[in-house]
Amino acid sequence: MSLVAKLLKREAELVERFRDTLLREQRVLQSGTADGLAEVNAEKLSLVENLNILGAERARTLSSGDDETIDMQAWFAAHPSENEAAEVWKGLLGTAREARDINEQNGNLIQVLHQKTSDALSILTQGQADQSLYGSNGQASLSTGSRIIDSA
Repeated sequence: MSLVAKLLKREAELVERFRDTLLREQRVLQSGTADGLAEVNAEKLSLVENLNILGAERARTLSSGDDETIDMQAWFAAHPSENEAAEVWKGLLGTAREARDINEQNGNLIQVLHQKTSDALSILTQGQADQSLYGSNGQASLSTGSRIIDSA
């Protein structure tokens, strides 16, 4: 197995772990509780840092001596016998696409949960204001929210 294939294999394993962590995050978000999100976020940050390190190592390995970085397609074109590395790369890209889609879904879930929380807070704070007899300025409120008191 070539050095590039070994690097790609390590990178693919990290991308799979990242995808699995995103799926775990999704389950936590779907549960409607924040329990476990801090742990998931810490794991995601660690995985992203490790992926960045491996990506930089791959780029250094692929670069020519004059600091010119070669992309993977160009490298595979120059090394047609690297079938194992090509298969690992193909799988890595597929898993990365899955992770991107899951991350997008998680972002949508977070938006929905945020909107529900904002709506609930709005209802609670409006309800609190409607039930007071005096406004925040010390003047009598026009409506108390109670029909019995308002009709008296």
